[in-house]
Amino acid sequence: MTQPRILVDADACPVKDEIYKVAWRHEVPVTIVSNQHIRVPQHPLVARIVVSDAFDAADDWIAQASGPDAIVITADILLADRALKAGARVLSPTGKPFTTSSIGSAIATRAIMADLRAGGEQIGGPKPFAAADRSRFLQALDTTLVALKRGT
Repeated sequence: MTQPRILVDADACPVKDEIYKVAWRHEVPVTIVSNQHIRVPQHPLVARIVVSDAFDAADDWIAQASGPDAIVITADILLADRALKAGARVLSPTGKPFTTSSIGSAIATRAIMADLRAGGEQIGGPKPFAAADRSRFLQALDTTLVALKRGT
């Protein structure tokens, strides 16, 4: 089995520090992918990829780099779908896993919400990111890495 790796959709990711902490403990490489220069720690396990500012350039890079050895961190449902189709495991920054059995309903909900917004409905955005989300993410990433290393 190949070495697990973490790919991060980083432009709006609120859990980068948590990702580094877990990755270093497990000695797993992390690739931070963004449309703009983001500061990353000087560490041999951390790589930074800055893509063009073209629409979906970061998503395209991550989707192409995804595979069965990857854990993708993203809140983007369409990127999650692409990564899952490539065989990756996918976590949201709140620690919620995207799975092949849950992604269809997530995409449908996203489409409904987009239609409502396009129709002028005033709907709220996602809940504010909370300390419980950060804790749940740490646990989920650790559990996912252990499972990937075991091949389960």
